[in-house]
Amino acid sequence: MTQGKNAGRAIAHLVAVWLVGCTLTYVQLMAVLVTLFTGGAAPFAAVLVGVALLSVVVLAGFGTAVRTLVPLMRRARGLWAWAASVYVLGTVGAFGAAVVNFKINHLENGLLLYPAGGTCYALAAALFLPGTRVRLGALGAATVLTVGGVYATWAATQPPTLDEWLTANGVDHTLLRVGDPPPGYALHVLGAGEDGFGAEYERPRSTRLHLGVKRVGHDTRRVDARGCPVLFGEPIRCTDDGGGRLLLTYEGGYERQELRLRRDGLVHTVTVEGSPTDLSAARHILSTLRPATDAELAGLLERPMRR
Repeated sequence: MTQGKNAGRAIAHLVAVWLVGCTLTYVQLMAVLVTLFTGGAAPFAAVLVGVALLSVVVLAGFGTAVRTLVPLMRRARGLWAWAASVYVLGTVGAFGAAVVNFKINHLENGLLLYPAGGTCYALAAALFLPGTRVRLGALGAATVLTVGGVYATWAATQPPTLDEWLTANGVDHTLLRVGDPPPGYALHVLGAGEDGFGAEYERPRSTRLHLGVKRVGHDTRRVDARGCPVLFGEPIRCTDDGGGRLLLTYEGGYERQELRLRRDGLVHTVTVEGSPTDLSAARHILSTLRPATDAELAGLLERPMRR
């Protein structure tokens, strides 16, 4: 009967410490953030010392309820030693949880941090309970949490794979099409998303060629019967370039030419700046269109990824 009563008191004690730990994690995090943004080093140190002292006093108050259960706390000196030890160990664990949360979520989901911090304080308190099994269990749980946190942090710092990047950014895989680089040109992927894909072809001392791929109907500008844009204040000449291509010549302040090819529900556009221009390289790109390889798309990993 006594053992069952002690077990109930121990569980209630750990639950109380967990609740206190959740609160302390929140209070300390808010205190640190507010002080960092509003004060200097001296206010920051003062706030930390004040919060630490107050936390030890609060823990000591909760510890008095189980002084007869934990041998260390039967004397006043031991009670304060217990409170200080639980605070230090719990705060170290809560700090580690905050680091893991920042690495994974960048503190966007801070609600998970507080119960995790409370768990660290409860495990620290469990280390002082009588019974070898209880202490080994608490130590084992702390070890598992530590190893899991280290692994989660390591995994979060690893660069994403190409598939992960494409999925996170909602890229339409059917848009990922390129043409073979013309002789002397190098292909550089610019970006990809839900609505379009872009790449550039570069060659020393030559005009860059820009390839854009979008779905038919994505361009909402008014067009004529041939698909030539009708823009106000910018004259455009559209001619048949053969092979299903349409040549657009913009004759306004920003002179450029575009070769457009519609195929499989997609509009492929190669833009060449300046005038006059040699369109043979642009025609080569459109005549060799194919799905882009993973090696060609590797440059996307240098772009920001949604979280």
